Amino acid sequence: MAEVTFRHVEKRFGPVTVIADLSLDIQDHEFMVLVGPSGCGKSTALRMIAGLEEISAGAVEIGGRLVNDVSPKDRDIAMVFQSYALYPHMTVRENLEFGLRIRKTPPAEMARRVGEAAASVGIGELLDRRPKQLSGGQRQRVAVGRAIVRKPAVFLFDEPLSNLDAKLRVQMRAEISRLQRSLRTTTVYVTHDQVEAMTMGHRIAVMQKGSLQQVGNPLEVYEQPANLFVAGFIGTPPMNLLPGVLAGGGTAVATSGFELALPPALAAAAAGQDGRKVVLGVRPEHVTGAGRGSGAARFAPITVRVEFVEPLGHEVIVHGRIGSDLLVAKVDPHRAPEMGAELQLAIDVDAIHLFDAATERRIAAAA
Repeated sequence: MAEVTFRHVEKRFGPVTVIADLSLDIQDHEFMVLVGPSGCGKSTALRMIAGLEEISAGAVEIGGRLVNDVSPKDRDIAMVFQSYALYPHMTVRENLEFGLRIRKTPPAEMARRVGEAAASVGIGELLDRRPKQLSGGQRQRVAVGRAIVRKPAVFLFDEPLSNLDAKLRVQMRAEISRLQRSLRTTTVYVTHDQVEAMTMGHRIAVMQKGSLQQVGNPLEVYEQPANLFVAGFIGTPPMNLLPGVLAGGGTAVATSGFELALPPALAAAAAGQDGRKVVLGVRPEHVTGAGRGSGAARFAPITVRVEFVEPLGHEVIVHGRIGSDLLVAKVDPHRAPEMGAELQLAIDVDAIHLFDAATERRIAAAA
C-alpha cells in the first residue's frame, strides 16, 4: 500500500507561513498533480513527502506510516528533479546503478533491473555515455530511469519537464503517463503548467499562496471551478471573468457591455438577489462566431471591437472590448477579423459561470 496523506500540514520559515493547513489524501496507484503558480507551496509540499523539508505542524503519512521523523532514505520514495541531478563523472549505467549499489543489490539483480529501466525509457544505447554527452531530453530520461530502477512505493516529480523544449515536453508527458500506467506506482507530480496537469493527472490539486483551492479530476476542475482563482488559472486561454451585478430579479447578469439572461438552474440559485455583485465567467471556446451554435435560444449575441488577433492555424484567438471589459473568443480560422473591426459573437449561455464578487466562490446552479 502506498497512499500519501497530508493531515493539517503546515510549513513555516520563521514568521512566514508557506503551507497552511494542507490536508490531502493521495490514493494508492494514483497520479496526483500539484499545480499552481510559482511560490504557491507545491514544491515545498513535495519536499515534505520526500523528507527534504521539515514539517512545522501536522502529519505526513506514506502507506499508513507516519514519516515526519523518518529520514529520506527510509521513506521508500524516488524523486526526479527539474535539474536532472545526475552524477557528471558517472556513466548512464553507473547513475542508474548508484542507488542499488548503496542497498547492496546483488550484481545479477542489479543488471536485470538496470536493463529493464533503460528499456522502459528508451536509453538502452546510452548506457556507456556520460551526462555531458546527452541532450536535455536524454538526461531527463536517465533521471526517470534512475527513479524507476529502485522500484519505490512512491514517485515524486518536481517540475521535471521545465527545461525541455515544447515538442519534447509533449513527448515526455506522454511517456511519463504511459510509464505510470504500466508501473502503477503512486505518483505525485508538481508543475506550474496547467496543460501538464490537465493531460497527465488522474486528479489535480490546485494551490495558491500555500492553500489548497480545489481537488478533483481534470474535467471536473475545468468545468466546475470552485472559485475565481481556479477559474482563471485552469484553461488556455484563461476563462473570461467580467464584473457584473444580478438583474431582473436574479434572472440575468449585467456587465459593463451587455446583459445576459441566466440559464434556468442558475437563475433559480440567484433568484431575488437583484444588485448582488458577481463575476460572470465564460471560457473563450464558449464565445464563438455568431451563428456557429446549434439551437439559437442557447446563444446570446454580442458585439465586440477587435483589439488583437492571434492566428493559430486551426483556430483564431480574438481579443475584443465590450463596454469597459476585455473578452477573449475562439473563432473560425477562415473568418479572422481585422484589428479595430466590430465583430459579432455569440455566448453559449448554458456554459457560463457565476462567482460571488465578495467571497470569490462559484455560485452553484440549483439542482
